[in-house]
Order: sequence, then structure tokens, then C-alpha cells
Amino acid sequence: MPKFSPLKNAIIWLVVLAGFAFALPNFLPKGELAGWPNWLPHRQVPLGLDLQGGVDITLKVSREDIVAERLDATIDAISRALRAADIGFTHLSGSGQAIQFRLRDAAKLQDAREALRALTAPDDEAELFAEPSTTAGSLRFRLRDEAIDRRLAEAVSHAVEAIRRRVGEVVAVEPSIARRGGDRIRVQVPGLDNPQRLKDVLGQRGNVSFQWLDLSMPAEQAVDQRPPASSEVLYSLDDPPIPYLVERRSLVGPEDFLSAQPISDPSSGEPAVDVTLKPEALSRIAPTLQADAERQFAIVLDGQVMSTSTIADAFSGDATRISGPMSEEGANDLAAVLRAGPLPVSLTVIEERTVGPEFGMDAIESGLEAGLIAALAVAACMVGFYGFFGVVAVAALVVNLVLIIALLSLLGVTLTLPGIAGIILTIGMAVDSNVLIYERLREEARNSSEPLRQTLDNGFSRVLRSIFDANLSIFAAGAILFLLGAGAVRGFAATLAIGSITTILTAHSLTRRLIRGWYRRRRPRRLPRGIRTGFFAEADMRFMAIRNPVFILMAALSLSALVVLVGVGLNMGADFKGGSLVELRAKTDAADIADIRARLDDLNLGDARVQLLDSPRDVLVRIPSHEAGDNAEQTAVDLLRAELEDDYLLRRVDVVGPAVSGELTRAGTLAVAAAMLAVVLYVWLRFGWKFATGAIVAMFSDVLLTLGFLAVTGMEFNLVSLAALLTTVCYSLNDTMVVYDRIRENLVRYRRMPLSVLIDTSINQTLSRTVLTALTTALALAALYLFGGSRLVESFSAILLFGVLVGTLSSIYIAGPVLILFGRRNNRVDSELGEPDATREQTVKGAS
Repeated sequence: MPKFSPLKNAIIWLVVLAGFAFALPNFLPKGELAGWPNWLPHRQVPLGLDLQGGVDITLKVSREDIVAERLDATIDAISRALRAADIGFTHLSGSGQAIQFRLRDAAKLQDAREALRALTAPDDEAELFAEPSTTAGSLRFRLRDEAIDRRLAEAVSHAVEAIRRRVGEVVAVEPSIARRGGDRIRVQVPGLDNPQRLKDVLGQRGNVSFQWLDLSMPAEQAVDQRPPASSEVLYSLDDPPIPYLVERRSLVGPEDFLSAQPISDPSSGEPAVDVTLKPEALSRIAPTLQADAERQFAIVLDGQVMSTSTIADAFSGDATRISGPMSEEGANDLAAVLRAGPLPVSLTVIEERTVGPEFGMDAIESGLEAGLIAALAVAACMVGFYGFFGVVAVAALVVNLVLIIALLSLLGVTLTLPGIAGIILTIGMAVDSNVLIYERLREEARNSSEPLRQTLDNGFSRVLRSIFDANLSIFAAGAILFLLGAGAVRGFAATLAIGSITTILTAHSLTRRLIRGWYRRRRPRRLPRGIRTGFFAEADMRFMAIRNPVFILMAALSLSALVVLVGVGLNMGADFKGGSLVELRAKTDAADIADIRARLDDLNLGDARVQLLDSPRDVLVRIPSHEAGDNAEQTAVDLLRAELEDDYLLRRVDVVGPAVSGELTRAGTLAVAAAMLAVVLYVWLRFGWKFATGAIVAMFSDVLLTLGFLAVTGMEFNLVSLAALLTTVCYSLNDTMVVYDRIRENLVRYRRMPLSVLIDTSINQTLSRTVLTALTTALALAALYLFGGSRLVESFSAILLFGVLVGTLSSIYIAGPVLILFGRRNNRVDSELGEPDATREQTVKGAS
């Protein structure tokens, strides 16, 4: 074999060494890593919440709320400006983003415009722009979209900081808080076992104020009639709520609080909160305290009256006491909210994914068990079929896994349960590259009279393109899916994309160097006798002889799948149609399905379904989307949690609101479409449009058959199913490109051979690789299915097992016949079918 560049050798082995160095911290406890020198790697792969437990909540800042607040504030500003200019007006009101009013004196129209110039100045800070009015003496304005966008961005930025302070008050671990898009905030808290408290703390705006009671008229009268302009009717937290008439202006607001501590009220024994006030707030209160100590005020939290009191009873020195109907935990949370400060705008929980710590540990154990079994099964196959070369393949596979872990650590990519599935799938599919190499080496050794050294060199050189094509297509699909996908799809796509790159490095470069070392030590004249894969070496199967009936059968099955999809449809999961999934585990004996159903019926949660899982203690509850806004989904889960948490552990909770489910549907569809388009474009550029046409037809057949399989079996279609569908497409295209690569090579070697015979020859030449790759992939997927420990992983592996079958068939009986249809003239090779580049043509001719 040729000598390799010392620089290239050094780079390869340095990459391997660096991989082990960066992966090593993942196998050591964090306490031991703390004593390592600073120059050594310390970073471990961050685990997703589905592996370590915790809460993942997505909050939304409502643009409508921003508009409503700005509308009220702007109406007040207009009123003040007109009064300051002594301009009379009437019917000042607003709706949506529009504001209108009428002047008492139409002659003051220009004066009114001048008084409002600060609000309508033509610059980026202007709140309003004037609209034409058809009525004399009236003015119409509209809130500018740019101003609303600016206020929304400011609200989200301030909310992120307020959330960070609040979460820091109630949990001990470091949360992950980040913006998502223009109006979303994602909060992840690992290891949290009480998600409801976090939701309660984040769900309230925390705007506490002291407002004078308006005693000018009874509150009931104010409800029936119009209250005074300076007052409003607010309701208490009682059930049923009690109305109070309070003045709009605040005596004390959140900006006046210095500190807050939960206490037990000595007089009543009820939980309360003591608040220390700033000196300027005390100076405002002091005159009233001296002149009218019995004047009453209301303590208002987010527009609801908590309690009422008098100045004399509530204030003592620089402190005041907030009391009301709250528990001890509620007092602790209110104190935390007051210390952290109010949110600039109300937030709505639109997505929640909660995993209990016990569920996360089970997922890790099951994932590791499935991965170990898959690795051992694949290793046994490789050693059994290739002997010493199989040992080399296993060594390359171990390095591959180490490099994947190292890159996940280095890049800080979070490892999720679907990510573990992606790694296990990489174990099965990465073997394909080694199988390609060994089958090509065996073929070259059988057909060539050259010395083994030259034979090995030719084999490695000619197989590189196939390895590159196969793995680059998977990388393209994984990368696009990671960029455009969401949730579980991103975790799976990350490991799949990283695994495709490390496979190219280990399966070709590392394997080649290991085999070179074997050759230099042994100087053999032939390949090891342990290679036992020549089962199809002399095969002459006429696949294309029955292409028409098989093609018609595959087309009929695809059309049948389409009919089933239209007639029956997919069992869409909560990811795509909204709703909630709650996995419960009974704290004592077996779960009582009938009792759970009866209790859920009493809660009036709609057509909730209760399903027993693998263990008698485990139950899955599905609550359909209420289609009444995102708050309705959260309310349903909160009711379920309150009803069942005494008897059951909530191991996993997935809540997807209507807005998120619609976005996930669009994002998932876009991600899959973009990934498939990228792969097809790659095939087009590499092989030509006629080859790409065959790949496209085979790909759509695979998609229809797999979707039909999901529809017939009734399996839930969710983000994980979407990832499995794309992987099926990648696997099929991988198989198709290996065959296409051999067809292109044979196009140069056998120019006068009928195309159908040439395709049969190419398929037979790669048949050993096809069978062995399908076998190893199926073994890895079977390990996932049997030992994955999660219904998501189980459905993922079941879909892929079916996909491996249809993908293998389509690469032969769909891609091949379509190529004949577009590339023949009298069943001869069409010169426009596509040929290899000049360099490759010369290589193949030299080998012939």
C-alpha cells in the first residue's frame, strides 16, 4: 500500500487522540473533574430534560396585550395633552389599534394636532400616525406597527430578566432561559420535581399595588351603573368574587418595595408577607397616616383584590403587611415575586414538557442497555463475517462513538432520548461504510491479478466516493432538519449529522490506516480467510427481468397507502394537533383505570383517553385539545394534576397549545421538505437528472408506504415519527446511491451491455453489502425496539424497521426500472444517462 503523508497521518491520529480527551470527562463523576488541571477538557455532554428530569416551558408574550396596554396608555396621554392645552373633547375611545375623538370646538382642530405633535412626530419613536377623518371636528389616529414591535421586543427582553430573577428565587439549580422568535421565552429547569410551583410563579405578573377604596357609591351600584371616571370595579379572589370600587391611582406600587419576607400573621395565624417600603413611599403615606389613619385601601394583585385594610392597621414604621387567602407556599412565592419585581407584561404558557427524575433515570438506563446490546450485536456480526477485518471495523466503530461524544461535548449539543436513538442508529448505519470497503476489497482481490498491496489501494480508492455520497446525503438531511426542526427532531438530527461526519473519518481514513498496519506487519499475499461474505459473489439474479410486475405491485401498494391516508388519515399526536399527554405511575398498587376515567369525567376534560402501559402501575392519559386558547390546555393539566397527584406520580407531561401545534406542523413539514430537496439536489448534481428522477420516485414511494403503515397500524404520528420518516428516506437514498455509483462505474466498463443487464450486474455486485447492511441496521433497530424503554423510541424503531424493508426494495425495483425508462434506446445504454468524471473514468479503465 502507498505511503501516507506524515502530515495527514499526524492529523488523523491527533483527531482520534483529541476525541478520547474530550470524551473522557463524560465517563467520570463531576467531583473528580473538579480536581483536574484547567488545561484539560472538563466539559460533559449536557443531558436533555428527558434524560435527567426537569421542566421545559415555553411562554408567550401576547401582542394583543401589548396593543391593549399601549391603547389605554395612549388614550390617557391624549387626554392629558388636550386638557393641558385647554381643548375640549368628547367620545375619546379606542378599538384595536385605532383611536378617535371629537372636538367640542371644530375651530381648534389645528391646535389639537399641535398639542399631540409629541405623539405623532414623524420619527421612529412616534406612537401614532394620523388617519383621515370624514367628520368635521373629529380626529382619528392609529398605533404604529413599528411602535408595537418595539414595545413587544422591549417587553420580551425585560421579561427574560424578570424571569431569571424569579426562577433564581424559587429553585436552587441554574435555569436555561432564552428567547425564541420575536415573542417567545423558553425556560428549562433541570431536576425540578415541582413544575406547578414554577408555573404559578411565572404565570402571575406580580403587579402589587395599594389603591384607595372609593366610598362615593356602593360597589354593587358601580357594577350596574357607570363608576366614576377616576375609579374602577375590581373583584376579590374569593369564590364567589366580591366587587370593590377602587381609585385608579396607586398609593404604593411595585417600584416602592425594598424587600419582602413570608411570615405567619401573629393576629390570625394565617400566612402573610411583610414588605419593607422605600423612604419616598413612606413620605407619601405619612400625611394621610396622620390626618386620616382609618382611611381604607385595597391590596391589589394583578387586578384582583387580595384584602382590604386601614392605613393604621397596615403600616408600622417602614413596613407593611400583605395578607389574603393564600397558603404558606403561596406566601413564599408572592414574596419571591415581590423581590424579583413584576413582569412587564402577562405571559402565557403555550408549551410544557415535564419529565420526572425517575423517568429520566429509566430513560438513561434503557438507552444505555439498548445501545450496548445493539453495539454487541453489530460487533458480533462484523467479527463473524469478516474475522480480523471485523475486529478492525469494531475498533473503528468504537472510535466513531468516542468522536460523536467528544463533538457533542465540545459543541455543547444537548443529548436527548431521540439523540440516543440517533447514535444507536448510527451504529447500524456506520457499519455500512466498513461493509462497502470490505466487499470492495474482496471483489478486487477476486477479480484482479495485481499484488495484494495494489489491490487494497485500488479498493480503498474506488470505494471512497460511495462512502462520501452515502454519508453526505445523511449529513445534509440531518443538518437541515436540525436548523428547521424542533424538539425531539433536533436532538435526533444533531447526533445523526455528527455521526455521518465521524463515519467518513473513521470508516475510511482510520480503517485504511489500520489495515495498512496489518499489511506492513504480515506482508500477506491474499485477504484473511476469515472473510465469509462471498455468498453472492457468483450471483446472477435477474432482478430487472421481473421489474414490471414488481414495479406495478409497488405502485399499487403506494396508491393504496395514499387511499388509506385520505380515507383513514394519520393518528396525529399532540405535537401536531395540540392537547396533552400525561404519563402516570401509581404510588402503591396497580393503577385503577376505571377510577381514573371516572375522576377525569368529573373534571369535564372532554374525550380523555386512559391507556395502560407496559407496567400495571403505569398509565398514559391523553387529553384532547380544547381549541379554546393555550390557557385551556394548561388549565386541563392543572386540574388533572390536582386530582391525581395524591395517588399517582406524574412521570412525564407534554402540553402543546394550538399555536405551538400549528407551528410544529409547519416547521416539521418545511424541515422534511427542505431536507428531502437537499438530498435530491445532491443526487442530481452528482449523478445527473435521470438518476435523480429514479431517486425521487423511489423516495416518494417510501414516504407513501411508510405513512400508509402508520395509518394502518394506528401508530401516533408525532415529531419522533417525523424524524423516523426522514431517516427512512435517507436510508433508502443511501442504498440507492451505492447501486447508482456502481452503475455509473459499469457504464464505462460495459458500454455495449443492455441497460437492464448492466443494472442487474451492478445490483449483484453490491448485493452482499446490501444484505449485510440491512441485517446490521435491523439488529440495531431491534435492540431499540425491545430495550429502548420508551414508547417514543419503540415507535421510532418500528417505523424504521419497516422503512429498511421498503427502502431496500425501492432501491432495486423502483430506482432501477425508472432509470431504464429514462435512459435507454432499444435497451442500450443511453449516452446521455450520465457518466463519471474524467478522473474516475481513467481509474476504472486502469483497473479493467
